[in-house]
Amino acid sequence: MFFGEDFNLLRTLGAVVDIVLVAYVLYKLITVIRGTRAVQLVKGILFILIIWFLSSVFGLRTLQWIMSQAVTYGLLAIIIIFQPELRRALEQLGRGRLFGRALMPTEESSRKTVDAITKSVRYMSKRRIGALISIEKETGMNDYVETGIPMNAAITSELLINIFIPNAPLHDGALIMRNNEIAAAACYLPLSENPFISKELGTRHRAALGISEVTDCLTVVVSEETGSVSVTKNGELHRNLDEDTLLAMLEKELISDDRHSSSLWQWGRS
Repeated sequence: MFFGEDFNLLRTLGAVVDIVLVAYVLYKLITVIRGTRAVQLVKGILFILIIWFLSSVFGLRTLQWIMSQAVTYGLLAIIIIFQPELRRALEQLGRGRLFGRALMPTEESSRKTVDAITKSVRYMSKRRIGALISIEKETGMNDYVETGIPMNAAITSELLINIFIPNAPLHDGALIMRNNEIAAAACYLPLSENPFISKELGTRHRAALGISEVTDCLTVVVSEETGSVSVTKNGELHRNLDEDTLLAMLEKELISDDRHSSSLWQWGRS
């Protein structure tokens, strides 16, 4: 009698552990593809599955057959489409990073980042040194980081200025920041295809708008022709910003968001 109860208890505990482990693995895999172009593909796959379910519920046989074929051959398509993300996950697993806990940026480090950006932009604007700085937020930018030169360096105004000095090896392209560090420089960003962009805007501004259309990053642009400072986010371009306005935008987007994230993190741990 007691043996049967113990056996059932062990089976229940095993099922609970199984569910928790699977959920944890799925969560970590989601963090790998989060913010990459794969997220949009995942949404498309979910849409197909929903259509498949609804077609079976309402007896739409032709549509159900089409969705069944899509699901049947979808596994091979997923492997092909998600090849970069699968490779990245395997690389991180090999380094032991896939199941590591990401460090949350502190308010102090975020404020140092804001100060460094503001100081360097002021210097470059006065001297008309072109610059393109993208700051990763919730949406990951691994696809674009991998197109540049890895740095993983601490952010200082002096380093930012030196990177964008004309004819320097890393000045051509975008600099991407992640977790208050310089992730990479000389990165390639997608150009916006918006036909309503002003013709007077150059490649830097089109790249800043392009990356803001596919991620939630904040991008700071210094014009090489005029020295004017612009910021893009969510497909919107804010032009001709003065230093106070830039500082206020950076503090709102970086420091305020970090406080919110940290409070959620602490709540989750309590």
